[in-house]
Amino acid sequence: MAGADSSRRYGSDVMVDAMRAHGLRYVSLNPGSSFRGLHDSVVNYGGNDPEIIECPHEKVAVGLAHGYAKASGEAMGVILHNVVGLLHGALGIYYAYLDRAPVVIFGGTGPMALERRRPNIDWIHTANVQGNAVRDYTKWDDQPATIASVPATVARGHRVAMSEPRGPVYICLDAGLQEDELTEDVPPLDPERHKVPSRLGPDPAALDELARMLVAAERPIIIPGYAGRDPQAFHQIIGLAELLGAGVIDTNIRLNFPNRHPLNVTGSDAVTDADLVLFLDVKDFGKPTQELDRVARTIRSLIPDRAKVVDLGFNDLEISSWSHDFTALHPTDLQVTADTSVALPPLLERCRELEARQPDRRRARESRKRRLADVHEATWEGWRRQAKKDWDLSPVSTARLAAETWEVVQEHDWVLTAGTASGWALRTWDFDRPYRHAGASLGTATQISISLGVALAHKGSGRLVVDLQPDGDLMFDPGALWVAAYHKIPMLTVMFNNRAYYNDWEHQERIAHHRGTPVENAYLGMEINDPAPDFANIARSFGWYGEGPISDPDQVRDAVRRAADVVMSTGQPALVDVVCQHE
Repeated sequence: MAGADSSRRYGSDVMVDAMRAHGLRYVSLNPGSSFRGLHDSVVNYGGNDPEIIECPHEKVAVGLAHGYAKASGEAMGVILHNVVGLLHGALGIYYAYLDRAPVVIFGGTGPMALERRRPNIDWIHTANVQGNAVRDYTKWDDQPATIASVPATVARGHRVAMSEPRGPVYICLDAGLQEDELTEDVPPLDPERHKVPSRLGPDPAALDELARMLVAAERPIIIPGYAGRDPQAFHQIIGLAELLGAGVIDTNIRLNFPNRHPLNVTGSDAVTDADLVLFLDVKDFGKPTQELDRVARTIRSLIPDRAKVVDLGFNDLEISSWSHDFTALHPTDLQVTADTSVALPPLLERCRELEARQPDRRRARESRKRRLADVHEATWEGWRRQAKKDWDLSPVSTARLAAETWEVVQEHDWVLTAGTASGWALRTWDFDRPYRHAGASLGTATQISISLGVALAHKGSGRLVVDLQPDGDLMFDPGALWVAAYHKIPMLTVMFNNRAYYNDWEHQERIAHHRGTPVENAYLGMEINDPAPDFANIARSFGWYGEGPISDPDQVRDAVRRAADVVMSTGQPALVDVVCQHE
């Protein structure tokens, strides 16, 4: 091993062997003494393999691994400092759990042997069964009691994280075991004999029934969720939709379907005309199919009462008894439990065989596709009119921000990280390849770290990685910008800066209208102004190229182009701060 003294080995060397055996290329961390032995082994025994990605906060470290895992399809490691580091990283772990991201988290603790603890600090930073703190939102956790147990624990942790539905695991490593000198060799397990198990296939009879129902439908709608985690699904869903004459409403949880395809009817009311709705690996059936009264918190289904509802996905596998991310229970006519990456190819083949027996239906399907294409075009024309109406506003409208950025981005082979500028990128850009977008951001205080991970996954690819970055999100973790500069991760960040936590501002406005209280008070506790953060200057202070703030819409395109040229020619990250409307 690089830099190793072969005459002396330590417990933490075994841990590094296990990480490498299972292909962990990177570990993100914020340093801590409870894993000082492991840290030394990664650097000096492993030769910085897996490569350390140094982060300013544990939540950033977990979020970065989350983004990398989504974009690459590989697990990434994280190392968190005992109780306090674990609690700092807890939000990131929860979001990785919600988003099915395979993150393998290693935590230091103890020493568990009381006589080996330093006064005070080792006591207040140690807990009984440390994994309890995150057990409700990890797939599995363990705390090996001996060095000999470590290879099997890491092998199992990697398998669990990578088995579908994927998610984070937590492995707690005793500080004493890390630092103990080995008295006998502990060989790593053979990774070829401890691979991730095969994926879950469908019941053949149920898949046959699903194919019959799809081919029999006259007005089918397909709603994909996590299916797009498999890049091949992007093309398979195109094939299924074109064969059936089905409209597609993309949830954008992952990029499932090209946004400019004429059968993409996202943003329309096409589901109200459906006679069958197919969900593909969707947890929340309601969000894309219900009308919400945001004040009264009442919902109405847009699926016609007589429409058949069918589902292909993981259903109740890995359901949590703590988090309600399982969402509302919906009536269904057929549910097929399977991994869509396994089930979609044979489903498409069965549908082709059945369709070939019904040539008399083809004219009707072609007519249906033309009607859906009209819906698609009408939806896009509505977005174009909306964008034109606000085109010259200053500060910049969100639609103009997305459009001007697209004029630059389309000149490159590009990737969008997480946020979509309130959906306007999806209404403006051309998402024509499965790697263009790893899926929507999850919530405030997640986007910059996830974006860094997506950019890390594409490092060296020659692609322009773009982050449409909300200001409220960056205010949580501005130090995350340093990570890209230090680790030379190329990324173009265009600030979607409305100088507010505006999603919540809108909620306060609705409540004020409903209650008759002063709407003009909604800014209190919401604005990010007086003083307004100078994000370009903050970025420059961390080693980025920075421009802005820009409030003139006519200046946006040239500024974004200059920044993109810097990223592509030098690899330096760049930020353009664009001040936007409250919308």
